Amino acid sequence: MKQYTVGSMFAGIGGICLGFKQNNCKLIWANEIDKYACKTYRLNFGGEYLVEGDIQNIDLDSIPYMDILTAGFPCQAFSSVGLQKGFEDPRGNLFFETARVINKVRPRVVFFENVANLIKHDEGKTFEVIKNTLKELGYHGTYKIMNAKLYGNIPQQRNRIYIVAFQNEYDYDKFHFPEEIPLTKTAFDLFDKDKKSDKYYMDGHRMWSRMMEYMTDKKRVYRFTDWGLSKGMEGICPTLLAAMGSRFERIPFFYDDYSVRLMTIRECARLQGFPEDFKFTDKYEKEVYKQIGNSVCVPVVNRIAKNIIQALREVDNE
Repeated sequence: MKQYTVGSMFAGIGGICLGFKQNNCKLIWANEIDKYACKTYRLNFGGEYLVEGDIQNIDLDSIPYMDILTAGFPCQAFSSVGLQKGFEDPRGNLFFETARVINKVRPRVVFFENVANLIKHDEGKTFEVIKNTLKELGYHGTYKIMNAKLYGNIPQQRNRIYIVAFQNEYDYDKFHFPEEIPLTKTAFDLFDKDKKSDKYYMDGHRMWSRMMEYMTDKKRVYRFTDWGLSKGMEGICPTLLAAMGSRFERIPFFYDDYSVRLMTIRECARLQGFPEDFKFTDKYEKEVYKQIGNSVCVPVVNRIAKNIIQALREVDNE
């Protein structure tokens, strides 16, 4: 049975790569600029094919052909949490680097993940540019906004847009996005029950009195935002963000059996669907929180990848 090959741009710690690897794809190339994310990637996938550095400085001739090219191009330029500068932001322009690689490599399938706000950014003009660019490159694209709690059986409020484009119209016709599945667990099912190190507990925080007034429901997960203290839906963790790495109070927190405490790295990883054997370095804690917030909900990617592979196999076996 043919094993489809995958390359990954803006690979981060490898969340998208993992979703495809779980579907028996062979990872043959990846690129990431962040040195700390590269350390985590190598811990889990090895470093044989990982190219560390700026994609703008990589020789296109050095990139091998792959059946599937994935790209979680930087979302901060389009995020409703950020300034929404889009293509005026250098990070937004990295989409065009993705287009440059697609045009050179001509993969059979392209897979993108980004913030849901991408579709509304600049009154929809940004998304039109992306769709038109794929069309000009000769690809047939489709997209869907999917929430981790509805499509990944992961109790996290995480809306993301997934774009899948096929060079071959027959492949495109065979593909469909996964349907919703029931959520069978709460965030509290993923939290450890043992007492953690004192550094995770928030007793004595400068906002402690305000927290005690606000945190009246022990079945919810809380966090600080730019606008103050906020709470998630019952049993559902708010969206994990890269800002978790900026300062610890941006990490979501909740009542455990001892007091109010921050989520640990492993708990955050579970809420992105990373398996227990996925490794993180102990050295750079803040960087690891940032990496997890920047990553993807692996089970959602896994389900989309499964349908992509199924579509390719159906065409190949006809």
